[in-house]
Amino acid sequence: MVPDPLDFLDTAGLLSDSERLVAQTVREFVTSQVLGEIGEWWEAGELPLGLVPEMARMGMFGMHLEGYGCAGMGAVEYGMAALELEAGDSGLRSFVSVQGSLCMFPIHQYGSEEQKQEWLPRMARGEVIGCFGLTEPDAGSDPGSMRTTARRAGGDWIIDGTKAWITNGGIADLAVIWAKTSEGVRGFLVPTDAPGFEAHPIERKVSMRASVTSALVLDGVRLPEEMMLPGVASMRGPLSCLTEARLGIVFGAMGAARACYEAALHYASERRQFGVSISSFQLTQAKLVEMMVAVQRGTLLAIRIGRLREEGKLTPEQVSMGKYNNVGDALAVARTARSVLGANGITLDYPIMRHMANLETVYTYEGTHDIHTLILGHALTGVPAFRAPGPAGRS
Repeated sequence: MVPDPLDFLDTAGLLSDSERLVAQTVREFVTSQVLGEIGEWWEAGELPLGLVPEMARMGMFGMHLEGYGCAGMGAVEYGMAALELEAGDSGLRSFVSVQGSLCMFPIHQYGSEEQKQEWLPRMARGEVIGCFGLTEPDAGSDPGSMRTTARRAGGDWIIDGTKAWITNGGIADLAVIWAKTSEGVRGFLVPTDAPGFEAHPIERKVSMRASVTSALVLDGVRLPEEMMLPGVASMRGPLSCLTEARLGIVFGAMGAARACYEAALHYASERRQFGVSISSFQLTQAKLVEMMVAVQRGTLLAIRIGRLREEGKLTPEQVSMGKYNNVGDALAVARTARSVLGANGITLDYPIMRHMANLETVYTYEGTHDIHTLILGHALTGVPAFRAPGPAGRS
């Protein structure tokens, strides 16, 4: 029997019944409610918030968290949902990742019981949308150099600073803001209607257009003590959130890659040149094989990383390996797929150019490709290379 061209190694056979059901359910949602309109939404630069109630009903927000109205799914179930969402569009998966992994996770992990009860059920229902404020104009790959500060003023905190490239920033009801304090790096739950808080849209994007991206300005924002996350006072807090979100990227990137490969395979079988289908050309077949192998390899890697997470063995470095490999391979697949479609590949009648543009952002955010390279190099050699050596080779 010839293997399935769309799942050559039967990666679905590595999934449990519940994991396959999650993947199937999310794929049906994307097919019925996203794919027909996403090209128009992307071109218009719109995030379809009308999808939020249905996504909440399906348990997508905080799906891998336990209790407080969250679905309590396993890492691979979460990953397969991310894969299917990103097969629709990276902006859709990013919305879910930010809500669950970057906003709900820190509350679940580091918040007080009162904070968990107050915010998590409403966020799981999609009634409160969150954003994650870590990156700054001058502190991207080096978040420890952030300039946002929080100082005590009686029983309150006063926050000042600017955050940049914040997904969901302009539509969020609650911002998880990380700031330097005299006690270390602290997380704060900032209602976006607080006096002194402003969100400014980042416009003229040619990537992640079906996603809201903003700059946040905090000018003397005053918060009571109970809005501070009590469970962490170091960079371990925000970095652990990024590790959680990167798991979704490891899977999600393969969703975008698979969508590009499937579009190219279908197109090659239908398109005729020189009197024959272009799928009969050796160069076209070589491209299809290259894409299929990359998608299957990346999917296997994602499932393995998800299993390590479920076993409690996953390290941040292993997540970096997943992002490094899968996003890089997904971009290569998108570019190869575009070449199969020729000029048709640059139009929004097909998903490929949209995915390719989105993946350029995925390649950069939540740790650039270069930073993940250095993380892996450090893991292999024991030598950190994040800073240039000083005089005479001294760091």
